[in-house]
Amino acid sequence: MIDLPIVQKEPKKRKPDWLRVKLPIGQEYKKVRNLVDKYNLHTICQSGNCPNMGECWGAGTATFMILGNVCTRSCSFCAVKTGRPPEYDEDEPRRVAEAVRLMEVKHAVITSVNRDELKDRGAEVWYQTIVQVKEQSPSTTIETLIPDVKGNWEALERMISGGQEVVSHNMETVERLYRKVRPQAKYQRSLEQIERTKDFGKRTKSGIMVGLGETDEEVYQTMKDLLAHGCDVVTIGQYLQPTKMHLAVESFVTPEKFAEYKAVGLEMGFDFVESGPLVRSSYHAERHL
Repeated sequence: MIDLPIVQKEPKKRKPDWLRVKLPIGQEYKKVRNLVDKYNLHTICQSGNCPNMGECWGAGTATFMILGNVCTRSCSFCAVKTGRPPEYDEDEPRRVAEAVRLMEVKHAVITSVNRDELKDRGAEVWYQTIVQVKEQSPSTTIETLIPDVKGNWEALERMISGGQEVVSHNMETVERLYRKVRPQAKYQRSLEQIERTKDFGKRTKSGIMVGLGETDEEVYQTMKDLLAHGCDVVTIGQYLQPTKMHLAVESFVTPEKFAEYKAVGLEMGFDFVESGPLVRSSYHAERHL
């Protein structure tokens, strides 16, 4: 009988103290939660297991997620459900707009799942949502965090022509890790999408995660690539593993390193850099205006 080698399973990395967050409490948190439930809305705060949900909802803000809560992509970092989405709800734009009005949101952030099965990638729903939010809340500024349109530039133009002030599209990681982290996306295509958005006249934004095995040099190269393609604002945050089925955390980046990323980014020429362990795409989004 041959004795098989014993494989020692690497223990899960313990989160450092700087990644601990407070539990969601307070009247504003309850108000936002009730409105989300009442209007049958989806938020990336919930679907993406965002660590800042308590802070943001407690401040009366939320990032709405349209086009359902099932994504056609299977990114190895993301907690949003993946599969074949049901038919989208044509009344969703009205409900989102009404919720924004009732919440008295000054700066609304809206994102969506990928809907690759739709010919227009969901662009018409995006357009109608922005238009109706502007109609019901004319003073509200809007940031849209849009998905990869897979080179459907007509869909992109419709998606960003509703009147939003900021258009964000996340790179998520460095070029070397794309096939591992975003297997259905392409690094250069995402850069081109950002450049086309800038050419359309929009304020542009993107975000990356660290702690996935990238080097500092790769992070800085990604920032340089973003600047070269017209990106105005960049966010950098720590990757956190949503479940055991997702990519493991390779390292926990220190607050000092995040401060270094911010300093380098501002020196490079970004208008604004939000960099920190708990930073996510929509974290303190109102500051960027």
